[in-house]
Amino acid sequence: MALHITGDTAADDLLTNNPLALLVGMLLDQQVPMETAFAGPLKIEQRTGASDATAIAAMDPDDFLEAFKQTPAVHRFPGSMATRVQTLCQTLVDEWGGDAEALWTAPTEAGGSPDGPEVLKRLKKLPGFGEQKAKIFLALLGKQYGFTGDGWREASAPYGDEGAYRSAADIVSPESLTKVREHKKAMKAAAAAAKHDKATK
Repeated sequence: MALHITGDTAADDLLTNNPLALLVGMLLDQQVPMETAFAGPLKIEQRTGASDATAIAAMDPDDFLEAFKQTPAVHRFPGSMATRVQTLCQTLVDEWGGDAEALWTAPTEAGGSPDGPEVLKRLKKLPGFGEQKAKIFLALLGKQYGFTGDGWREASAPYGDEGAYRSAADIVSPESLTKVREHKKAMKAAAAAAKHDKATK
């Protein structure tokens, strides 16, 4: 298993080997290109030396913000996103022992392995993860990260659909990145057209 989301070998290696990096990349994936978002965790690690939730949560917020602001910035909104990353890490520390992977591997209360709907529920409780982001991340786990919990495709629909090019979950090459970009562009155009139609009625 190796991820190829950013086109940068070092950034992709970190995403492949560090579940927290993948989760943080997903958190950052808004209002910036996907490759920028998922390259963010490597910038954070290089600038702070921190690559686990406990260390990031414990950092001085001003120092962490400075790391976000360095050129090239981790995100176009460094202030709010630096806070979100630290809040996410603190939640992982408080509720999951600082282990991001526990979100999709820790047993349920009944003692069994978590299925797709259970992991989706856990993800949606994280700060910064709404329904759509949680579904995309679940689809990414199922399609590329080896998660095999029952019902993950259904729980992550439509992002879990086979052969879809809707999100970061489907990026495995430069070609698939182009297809996902085209899909997002088409969706934006459709939304803009619908808004225009509504305004002119």
